Amino acid sequence: MHDGCKLASQNVDALDVSILTPLTPDVISRQATINIGTIGHVAHGKTTVVRAISTVHTIRHKNELIRNITIKLGYANAKIYKCNNDACPRPACYRSFGSATEDTIPCPRPGCEGKLLLQ
Repeated sequence: MHDGCKLASQNVDALDVSILTPLTPDVISRQATINIGTIGHVAHGKTTVVRAISTVHTIRHKNELIRNITIKLGYANAKIYKCNNDACPRPACYRSFGSATEDTIPCPRPGCEGKLLLQ
């Protein structure tokens, strides 16, 4: 990590672009890992699901807040992480955070000493 930067360090001179894929850590570190699109009936929890996964509150307009509904389309990025400790059970080994989260963070599960890595 660079000082003050939440992204993993990269050496552009040593980066081999011929082997980069969307799942390469160098690529994942610098973009949203997942886009969430939802379709459904009014008041069936679409915004709640997006907020739970991305930690982003997509309701931003006064009328939406008053009526507790989403009228205008909201947008949220998320990063998906998996704990590198094999003893960390599924599904607890997977976590999601907003796109401003660091690339590597400690696993928050009690008793786990692993680290959450971008997936």
